[in-house]
Parts: sequence; C-alpha cells; structure tokens
Amino acid sequence: MNTKYSDLINQTYYFPQAEFKLNKDNLLFHNIDLMKLVEQYGTPLKFTYLPQISENINKAKAWFRKSMEKNKYEAKYYYCYCTKSSHFEYIMNEAFKNNIHIETSSAFDVNIVENLLENGKINKSTYVICNGFKRDEYISNIARLINNGHKNTIPIIDNYEELDLLQAEIKGKFKIGIRIAAEEEPKFEFYTSRLGIGYKNIVSFYKKQIQENDKLELKMLHFFINTGINDTSYYWNELVKCIKVYIALKKECPTLDGLNIGGGFPIKNSLAFEYDYQYMIDEIINQIKIACDEAEVDVPNIFTEFGSFTVGESGGAIYQILYQKQQNDREKWNMIDSSFITTLPDTWAINKRFIMLAVNRWNDTYERVLLGGLTCDSDDYYNSEQNMNAIYLPKYNKEKPLYIGFFNTGAYQETIGGYGGLHHCLIPQPKHILIDRDENGILATEVFSEQQTSDDVLKILGYKKKL
Repeated sequence: MNTKYSDLINQTYYFPQAEFKLNKDNLLFHNIDLMKLVEQYGTPLKFTYLPQISENINKAKAWFRKSMEKNKYEAKYYYCYCTKSSHFEYIMNEAFKNNIHIETSSAFDVNIVENLLENGKINKSTYVICNGFKRDEYISNIARLINNGHKNTIPIIDNYEELDLLQAEIKGKFKIGIRIAAEEEPKFEFYTSRLGIGYKNIVSFYKKQIQENDKLELKMLHFFINTGINDTSYYWNELVKCIKVYIALKKECPTLDGLNIGGGFPIKNSLAFEYDYQYMIDEIINQIKIACDEAEVDVPNIFTEFGSFTVGESGGAIYQILYQKQQNDREKWNMIDSSFITTLPDTWAINKRFIMLAVNRWNDTYERVLLGGLTCDSDDYYNSEQNMNAIYLPKYNKEKPLYIGFFNTGAYQETIGGYGGLHHCLIPQPKHILIDRDENGILATEVFSEQQTSDDVLKILGYKKKL
C-alpha cells in the first residue's frame, strides 16, 4: 500500500516542482536543505530567500517585452515595486538591483524613497508613483521630494481636494496622475472602490481643474482591480472601461502617455497552482493596442505595481509540531510552536492560502490533522478551508520531531503582524534569517532578527527594570 506522506503528495500533485524536491525524506526549497536551517537556527523560524525577488522581477519584464514585440506595441514598460507588500531594506536592496521603479502608499514611504536616493539605490530617473489618500504629512513629503528635484515623482490624484493641497506646497510645474475608482465585483460588500475618481467624472475633472492649469502636467491614468489580474469577465470588463477612459482623456490631453494597470499578479498558493502569465499580458497588451489603433491615439507606456508578485514567493516559515491533542473521535490537533494569528495573520484574517508541506519524515505514514497555534484564541488555527482540502501530515510521534513549512509568505505578513511590536497573547516574534546565493551558487545565511525576548516585550509595555 502507498501509505507514506511522499506517496500522498506524488498522487495528489505533480512532484517534484521547480522550487520543491526531496533529499531522501527531507524537503528542499530552491535546493535549500530546510532541516539544516532548523538544526542551525531552531524554530519557529522565518526566512527570506532573496534571489527569488530578482527572479520574479525579471520574469515579468521578459513577459512584457515579449508581448510588446509580438504585438508591435510602440511604447515602454515600467516595473514598479509596491512598497506596502514589504518595506524592509533587504527587500529594497534586492529589488532595486533590477532597474525598477517604486510605488508609495503613505507618508513614511517617501522617507524610504529619500533614503534609497541618498544611498544610490534609485536615482533621479526612477519613477516614484505616489498612491493612496493624501493628507498633511504625505502631501508635505511628496512636495519635498519634488521641490528637491525629483521630477519623476507622480502623485496619483485620489480625490478632488488633493490638487489644491499639492499645489499649495509644490513649487513650479509638476506631473500628476488620476486614479480610476473601479467598480468592485458583484459579490463585494460595496459597489465602487473607495479610492480614486469615478469613470464618468474623470474627463470633466480634467477639463475643469487641470486642462488650463499651467502648473500641472497630466501624465498617467491609474487603474487597479482589488481582486487582481485574473482571467474573468469582471476583470476584462473593467479593463475595457479603463481603456475607453484613457482614449477619451488622451484626446483632450496630449501630455497623457502612461497607463498604470496596477498590481495584482497572483502568486503560487498551492502545488496545484496554474496561471498563464504570458497569456494574460498578451491579452492586456493586445486589447490596449487594438482600442488605441481604432481610436487613432498613441498607445500608452505601461506601468505595473507588483507587490506580492515581487516578494511573496521569497518568504517562508518553519514550525515544529509540539504536541498532538485528540479532541474527539475525528479531530486531531497538531499544535505548532508559534501562532498563526501573529506570524501568518492573513491565514486568520482573510483565510489566505499558502503552500504547506512537511519539512521532514516524508517516508513516514500520514494522518489527517488540524493545525493549532499557541494563543488562547479559538481562531488561532489553520484548517482545510485555508489549505484547499484536508490537511495530511506524517503521523505525530513524540520520539520523532516533525517540522512543517509554509511557503510564499513573503508579502504583508511581517507588517500586518506588527514586526518588532506586541503580538496577541504576547507570543514572541520568531527569529528571521536572510538567505542569499552568490554567482557560484553558494548559499549564505544571516540572522536579520533574533526571536523576541521577554525583556523586549516588557519594555514595549512600559515595564521598567529594577535597578
């Protein structure tokens, strides 16, 4: 009988895959021996595999280049990194090795941009796309960036008042974009995105407040779909409406030459994941080209703001199964040595799926389990809803420690979980390591942050040590 965990995976998925394979009965991730990491650093453990960031960036750039050549698309493509996915310096340092641009979401993002400029990671030709709802400090920081000579800073107008706020602080002429308030999916809780200006109001907004204003140069129309770039009738319908607005606006505004189609490329969340990136890009480029040619307007430069796609597949987390609780005749709970709420908050908040696999003991028999975290919160679990189907792992054996890994967790989890701060039930933040590979393929690891101590937590809470 095929009763080993390895048999189960092989029968359920195509395995091995590009980033996953086995060394005897231990899992390798990008040829990284995860059990060696466990032996060296312990668990719970978070890691970032830096080369994956550059790999994904260059894949996307190649897909767009190929599509533009295929469709004879006479404009440029600009890859922007969406900083809100992960603001860490080690992410920025890796991402900006690849001649890309940056998208900001809030005031402190601009301070990061200034640091990157100061340290030569980006330069005056780098586009800085400033998104989000802007008030006070964000406005002032954008103005400072432009007033200091960074002319490729483009604030994306989110509402009618922002123009006046920006003009009050920016000296001389500056570039702007306008964000479309896309309609949400029919099943969504509301009809229209809270961000941006409605489709029907954009041309009239331009004519009333921008067209005759010598201080403003409209360069970009910004389009973002909350559910991402997917092959659905909803996405294509919204894209067609966006292109129509671009064409109508372009006929009124000769300086408009950029269409930002936002972020939203999905990342691998299962061993069964399938998504044809090249097909989607071909269709997007083709639809824009056909519509612009028919309307006799120049095709726009294309901007994207990929966040999760840039960093998501670089991250992972490894936990040990501490104990198994048999709660009734059907439910076995494997308790991990951390908390899902604090270390993978999207599993708890939005039922997000990540790839979950055993790290060791692949040649052992398996069983069906549920996974529980360390907090006293009843919602601190990972179950079949997040995992797409039932969770099977090598059978719990007190004498044979079992380790499990969650993969492609690199986007949002650290900031949503409150990196460096307090966590639910005071569960400490895990140790985090960075993994790099040199030109000879030699791996190097370093500790980015140690696991939180009780002293770290008490200090945040305001407790003072006795002298």
